[in-house]
Amino acid sequence: MSAALTEETRTARLMTLPGVYTPQHDTRLLMSALDRESLTPGSEVLDVGTGSGALALHAARLGARVTAVDIAHRAVMTARLNSLLHGRPVTVRRSDLLSALPGRTYDLIICNPPYVPSPGPRPTGRGAARAWEAGTDGRAVLDRICRVVPEALRPGGRLLLVHSGLCDSDVTLRRLDDAGLRARVSARASVPLGPVLRSRLRWLRETGLMDEAETMEELVVVRAERA
Repeated sequence: MSAALTEETRTARLMTLPGVYTPQHDTRLLMSALDRESLTPGSEVLDVGTGSGALALHAARLGARVTAVDIAHRAVMTARLNSLLHGRPVTVRRSDLLSALPGRTYDLIICNPPYVPSPGPRPTGRGAARAWEAGTDGRAVLDRICRVVPEALRPGGRLLLVHSGLCDSDVTLRRLDDAGLRARVSARASVPLGPVLRSRLRWLRETGLMDEAETMEELVVVRAERA
């Protein structure tokens, strides 16, 4: 059985309440990146924007002590339920990024944030769309992550961040480098366009975010490390 199939099977077994992001290609790509990090038993991991808790549970399987946060009440409930159902201890808290964790630092931070470009200037503040809407350039949450996450990494700590190539990974790398991290793209994958991107394909092409010939979306994992 391939690693990809194993990851797909694991995420398929998770419960998701209505309005909570269901694990998809980006979750599994980040899960594969997490497997390459060689976590030591007791490593402290933070999952930012946990959704169903898929990545938090995977980190717990690898022996880490895991905290997971999400701004959505239903996501917090879902991640807690999945932690109980799968018998993996994960501390789940409601938090807008790191706001509920002042002064805490971690060995590894993983994040699958909202990153879909939207015709509206501001991300939605409610409902399922909160999990993907990210402003006209897709960076409304990404740029906040680049500002606040570096201070929560211990020396030698790492960040794993997944987002669409539509958001310009070079911008992410520059901002993380400016924050004192060594950043690079560690993985890429081309996946079929999902329903949200298909629904706004005309707008994406009119704004130049996608070419007329493009029929796939590129996902990237950015890995950044504090010296």
